[in-house]
Amino acid sequence: MNALSNTETDVIIIGAGPAGLCFARALSGKGLHITVIEQVKQEQLSNPAFDGREIALTQHSAKLLRDLDIWNRIEPNALSPLRDAKVLNGSNPFSMTISHSLSGQSELGWLVSNHLIRKAAYESLQVAITQYKDIELLCGDKVSSLHTDSQGANITLSSGAKLAGKLVVAADSRFSESRRAIGIGADMNDFGKTMLVCCMTHEEPHHHAAWEWFDYGQTLALLPMNPDPATQEYRSSVVLTLPNTEIAPIVQMPAEEFGLAMQQRFAGRLGRMTLISTRHSYPLIGVYPHRLVAKRFATVGDAAVGMHPVTAHGFNFGLLGVETLSNAIHAAHAQGRDIASAPLLAQFEKTHRRATRPLYLATQLVSSLYTNDSTPARFLRDAALRLGEAVMPFKRAIAASLSGTK
Repeated sequence: MNALSNTETDVIIIGAGPAGLCFARALSGKGLHITVIEQVKQEQLSNPAFDGREIALTQHSAKLLRDLDIWNRIEPNALSPLRDAKVLNGSNPFSMTISHSLSGQSELGWLVSNHLIRKAAYESLQVAITQYKDIELLCGDKVSSLHTDSQGANITLSSGAKLAGKLVVAADSRFSESRRAIGIGADMNDFGKTMLVCCMTHEEPHHHAAWEWFDYGQTLALLPMNPDPATQEYRSSVVLTLPNTEIAPIVQMPAEEFGLAMQQRFAGRLGRMTLISTRHSYPLIGVYPHRLVAKRFATVGDAAVGMHPVTAHGFNFGLLGVETLSNAIHAAHAQGRDIASAPLLAQFEKTHRRATRPLYLATQLVSSLYTNDSTPARFLRDAALRLGEAVMPFKRAIAASLSGTK
């Protein structure tokens, strides 16, 4: 634990996941005092375990991580270029392909393991703590009560410690307890499905192209990684989405049997597939809060937008919120204005909603269509994919979205 001289602070951040850590780092060094509350112990925070998730970062997100002194702390071999993206439907070999050339970049973005981003963000935060001495990190504790009013925010922790601040920022997951505590509800779309994620090697090359394969009865995703360091075999993060009741037996399969099962599910398109990591499963639930702010309270990361992973924009939206809110706070602080004023928070909400809501709704629509296996839906799925492949402005727009360029 790193302690400041008192319990008075400017910004209290609840949650030290990637978004919370990045937000604290973005605020540091500008004359503000920041307190970060995280319920896991510091040992877990400093050395997070592999959790199966690979994060697709846009070019804009990569720039933000460079600016926050996080990017250079990730092992270069762990940064895998995402050059192209393919969308497949059913058993048809046809695909809509989004090429990096449409974005004007040498790659659409980058793939990085979630636990490596967390580790690098924690290391960057420790440097800021040493350099600026403006961050207090409280680990192994959680919020038991939260109250905000026109004068400020007051928090009591489960340890009994009390904190007072000007602004509370929730960064504690899409199921944010602090968002609920402040009285903000959310629209939740439970798809009734679970994602299984793991790392596998395979015989056939991926050419650094990501796949989103809406097969009948299942959804498969392939996120291309750099070659396996030990064997130099082609390597990818593999995502299998199935109804909740069908996932558990697959998670428990012996590794060799699992490899054969995944090879069959991918219709042999990747050749022999071998499991080389632990397997992890996550419920598929999209979440969008009714509000992103309240009195002296704001949300960032998944607490603000809990995206369906099909567009790979979850953490990118998290970083976008971090950038928007931290810039607004810095500007207000530099001008001697209230960093948690109602107009400032309202403008943040308006800006972040405009940036995220359309894609959130479009993602829900695409997910509903491409997981519907009725005969009319199958026909519409194929027709929509072929139309998308033929309309170049549409593909350029997707490329711009995937790369984070305008």
